Amino acid sequence: MSRQAADRNAKSDGGRLKHFVEVEKAHGEEGSHPATKAVHERPVKRDDAARLREFTRIERGKTA
Repeated sequence: MSRQAADRNAKSDGGRLKHFVEVEKAHGEEGSHPATKAVHERPVKRDDAARLREFTRIERGKTA
């Protein structure tokens, strides 16, 4: 007994990939707004003290 037609996946011709490539070409690195580029290029501020505090908490065996 074969599966019903609704249970079979249709063959894909790569439509999602084609769409993604089109969007990247239109809005990729060259097409981005200068403000968006600035946000992506700015340095990330991290609180190293808080990170160290969390690692020491884990080392002591305290969870949540």
